[in-house]
Parts: sequence; structure tokens; C-alpha cells
Amino acid sequence: MKLLGIGSRINHTNYGFGVVTNVDNKQYWVTFQENGLETIPLNDEFETIEAVENEVDSVSFMDVESSLKKILRQWSDVTEIAPIADKWKKGTLIMQPADSSLSNKEIPIDTFFHKIVMVRDRIRVMEQKINSSKTLDDQDKIDLQQYITRIYGSLTTFNVLFKVKSDHFTGVKSK
Repeated sequence: MKLLGIGSRINHTNYGFGVVTNVDNKQYWVTFQENGLETIPLNDEFETIEAVENEVDSVSFMDVESSLKKILRQWSDVTEIAPIADKWKKGTLIMQPADSSLSNKEIPIDTFFHKIVMVRDRIRVMEQKINSSKTLDDQDKIDLQQYITRIYGSLTTFNVLFKVKSDHFTGVKSK
């Protein structure tokens, strides 16, 4: 039996049309249009619409998933999950006015952190929209990108809240 390679298109009797996204010695991982990801035995019955050869093991499902996450992160305005540093979990942010006759304002730090992450993600979406704009010329894009970089730099104080360094705000790097 000849194996189908990654990228092969099939029509399965139960799942419908799909594309092979990974193969091992027992099964195919197939992403179906209507049913999402399913694994099927190599000897399962299906119609081969287009066979790709010599592509077995060249791309794993994890690679496909990673690429899809990157694309969604780049072009979506969905907030990505950024974990808060452990030391701040269940903490409280207290804002104390200089005037002692006024009362303090207490906010759960998780709520404050969530708002900071939303600001960061919305700035990222704005940055992507600027970079993909067909109406802005290159100089306008550069000017706006520099402004966004300065915005990120203004927000670096909040990096202490992030658990993962790759989630940090970064502004202009000093030389």
C-alpha cells in the first residue's frame, strides 16, 4: 500500500472532504472541512482526490497548528492569553490620593492586568492594520510605526506584571 503524503486531498465516506496534515505508520491526521481534525487508519476507505507523494513526515500537525496560531495572532483582534506573574495573582492595586480626606481606590490586580493586556493587543492590531494599509504611503507607515514603538516604550513599567518575558512591552532599544 502506497502512503499519501501531507497535503493530499481526500473524500472520506463518513467525514467528507479533507486534507492530510500528518502521517505515521498507523494513521493519517486529516483536517476535514465539516468535521475538523480526525485520525483515520491508513487502510480506511476513502477516495483520493489528489495524492501528494514524498511528503510524509515533512510537516507535522504541530507545525500546522503553530503556523495557524501565528496567522491568527497576526490578523485577529482576539486577545491572546498572557499569564500574570505568580507573585501578583489575587493581589490588589491600591491607588491612594495625596489628599487624605479622599478614599483609596482598590482594584483586583488581575482585572488591571487584563486591561493592560487588552491595550497591548489592540495596539498590535492597530500596528498590523497600519502595516497592511493600501492607502498609507511607506513614509507614513514608518512614522506611525515609530510612534507605536514609543507607545510600547511608555508601557514598559507594566512588564513587571507579566509572567513570560516574551509578552513584555518593548520600546526603542538603547545602544
